[in-house]
Amino acid sequence: MVEEKIVNGKNYFKCSICGFFYKEEQLAQKCEDFCKAYNGCSLEITKHAVKVD
Repeated sequence: MVEEKIVNGKNYFKCSICGFFYKEEQLAQKCEDFCKAYNGCSLEITKHAVKVD
């Protein structure tokens, strides 16, 4: 299940499997689905990941 985190008033969404954050919930869900299906990350998806402190 994708987790939502608010940092400095902005919403970010986290893949609960690999822990990458995204600005869009849809990307986090795609990441999570890929991680579950293939037990790894997709470079096409993770290139959109952002760093959240």
